[in-house]
Amino acid sequence: MRRHVGVDLTPLRISKEYRKLYVAGLITSLGSQATYVTIPFQLKELTHSPLDVGALGLFELVPLVVFGLYGGVLADRMNRRRLIIAMELLLMLATAVVLVNALLAHPQVWVLYADAVVAAAVSSLQRPSIEALNQTFVPHELQRAASALVNIRYTTASIIGPALGGLVAVAAGPGFVYGANLVTFAVSLYLLSGLARQLAPTSSDESDRAALRAGVAFLRARPDIVGTYVIDLLAMTFAFPVAMLPFVAARFPESYALSLLYCGLPAGALVFTLVSGWTRHVHHYGRAVVASAALWGLGIALFGFSTSLWLVLAGLAVAGGADSLSGIFRSTMWNESIPPEVRGRMAGMEMISYSLGPTAGQFRAGVMAAWTSLRFSLTVGGLACTGSVGVVAAALPSLWKFDARHDVNVARVRELRAAEDG
Repeated sequence: MRRHVGVDLTPLRISKEYRKLYVAGLITSLGSQATYVTIPFQLKELTHSPLDVGALGLFELVPLVVFGLYGGVLADRMNRRRLIIAMELLLMLATAVVLVNALLAHPQVWVLYADAVVAAAVSSLQRPSIEALNQTFVPHELQRAASALVNIRYTTASIIGPALGGLVAVAAGPGFVYGANLVTFAVSLYLLSGLARQLAPTSSDESDRAALRAGVAFLRARPDIVGTYVIDLLAMTFAFPVAMLPFVAARFPESYALSLLYCGLPAGALVFTLVSGWTRHVHHYGRAVVASAALWGLGIALFGFSTSLWLVLAGLAVAGGADSLSGIFRSTMWNESIPPEVRGRMAGMEMISYSLGPTAGQFRAGVMAAWTSLRFSLTVGGLACTGSVGVVAAALPSLWKFDARHDVNVARVRELRAAEDG
């Protein structure tokens, strides 16, 4: 498989702890992705307003920023296993609330918005610890392979979860989707409970505020890392289309249009990841991130401008593939060049960049679609994405020049990981 399609399974084969974390994440993602597309669908059915659906992102903004930063601090100071399990339980409880709401004769819109706030806060506290453990469980030289595997897990869940979620939500109602998600949380919790109990924090002497200041100081010294955050934030803010998919699907007579559209991005991402073996020969990660983000924007522009269902799907597939490549290079760059002692805090900031962008993006798309048209909002957003990442590349030469073969930060992290293994 590694030779023919470029997938290296070594991280899963050699690390038992990584396997547990990986499988638990896959199962959780299946249910969460189904719920992720069901909540906008239910909100659309209740309000019939693109602006109200887009406003989901607005409610998630503050918890993403605040709890993302604090989650990164906690990831470097607390037992990561306990934190991950506690947050998984809270996410399960939040899903139970929307299930009860869906079973009411008249489901309440405010419950969906409240759930968006809670889920964003809890996920933001949990995600940095998961990202930090990915670095811990996988050897330094296998970080690129692990990044590709994470992409495969995410895209597989993003194909199956939304497809099933969309079909079940339409055919049987949102309550069935939320109930199934509760089952996936239960299975995930069982697997996470089997992780090693002693996952010691990497730093514990400084206060939370001092730890956060140290993380910010690290970022100031690494404009190349900052560039990866800014590019992803701009790409998602200008060209994130998911919240508008129910309205795009309504333009087509095919009853399966919504399910196909939800599969477009992850299907493209999965195909590109499966043939990503060539990426091992690319060492200028920054240039690869810039090029991938620019291609993402062009794919979204094609998606927004086209009137044919198949061209719309092609645009989504290209965009999804480009996003998967960007994810591989960004994750590899982070795990190879960020020291373990600040990895949790940087993971918190990373999570803000790749979560805040979609959140802001769906609000931007909804507002612009309400003020102009859906087609204009999506097409112009994609073109703006491509233009803006070019500006960032010109403004941050250290990002463009980054070469993993000669970068001093990569060499330092390699030495630290070797000393830990020893």
